[in-house]
Amino acid sequence: MRAIALLVWSSLIALGQPPAEAILRHAIELHQAGDMDGAIAEYRAYLNQVPGNFMARSNLGAALSRGGHYEEAIVEYRRALHDQPGNTPVRLNLALSYYKTSQISDAAEELTKVVAQQPKERQAIFLLADCDLQLGENKKVIELLSPLEKESPDDKALIYLLGTALIRDQQPGRGQLLVDRILRDGDSAEARLLLGTTKMNAQDFAGALADLEKAAQLNPRLPDVFSYYGMALAATGDTPGAEVAFRKELDSNANDFISNLQLGILLKQEQNYDEARTCFERALRVRPGDAAVRYQLATLDIAGGKIESARRELEQLIKEVPKFVEAHVSLATVYYRLQRKEDGDKERAIILKLNAEKQANEPGAKVR
Repeated sequence: MRAIALLVWSSLIALGQPPAEAILRHAIELHQAGDMDGAIAEYRAYLNQVPGNFMARSNLGAALSRGGHYEEAIVEYRRALHDQPGNTPVRLNLALSYYKTSQISDAAEELTKVVAQQPKERQAIFLLADCDLQLGENKKVIELLSPLEKESPDDKALIYLLGTALIRDQQPGRGQLLVDRILRDGDSAEARLLLGTTKMNAQDFAGALADLEKAAQLNPRLPDVFSYYGMALAATGDTPGAEVAFRKELDSNANDFISNLQLGILLKQEQNYDEARTCFERALRVRPGDAAVRYQLATLDIAGGKIESARRELEQLIKEVPKFVEAHVSLATVYYRLQRKEDGDKERAIILKLNAEKQANEPGAKVR
């Protein structure tokens, strides 16, 4: 195929075509022949002469993506969209490149635009639902997929995504109906994972552990299976087993949010601060701005003596999440270390108030 492409290239030159046009045609021939490296080089050569050609720019992005150069593809797709912001196929390709590089929030942003332009584009809808799940946006997943459930009641991928979102959104009743629908076709890792997640939310950790262990046995490559199995192990007191489970999840997906966060917490407890920070930073790349992860990084700063850095982050956190009790506790500690007793005392008063409010709102609390 490479020889044919070169023959076409020579013929084009012999016919006296403009050099830029000949380069572009050669790039397309190489692209169609599967020679991504050659196509990339030729597209770049052409764009050096004609930088405003949208088709060549988007083709270059496609060739880079197909060759696994996703970060470079993102640059080219963004340049192409600058010229044609309404081009949905290129925006979808940009979203896919973000997804492949685990830039989940960016992928979700682009996919939201794609779905708004093409509300029947199922690939974009399902990919957006998966991104929203990873970002913890369960209500968005439910809103996105519920209309499709009526149209495709037997679509297992849809049922699994929607059921997962419902269970994580504390809607076990409706979620259980979808689990039962999956179980009609026999036992499966997906159904066991959903059952285990439901029991985890109900704090039935022993029951969750049995289902999640079975899910991992049925399909050890199922996304999230070792994340939730690890949480169940930790909740039942098997910390070493939990660490093994989280590492197994990260072996298949190094950017899994739950496993990075939970493994980071375990490593911090073991005073393995460097690896813990790596885990937290990976988690933060998946969910930028996540308060729980930022809190953990602040506590690492405290452990490492970076008190001013911890103070700034904790003060910002409680501005954003005023009822974040643990952040108030850590901030009080920081103030006392900085000899700011009055500020520390204020934080302690806030902590007492928040804990009293929490106790008053717990089931069975007596009204005085």
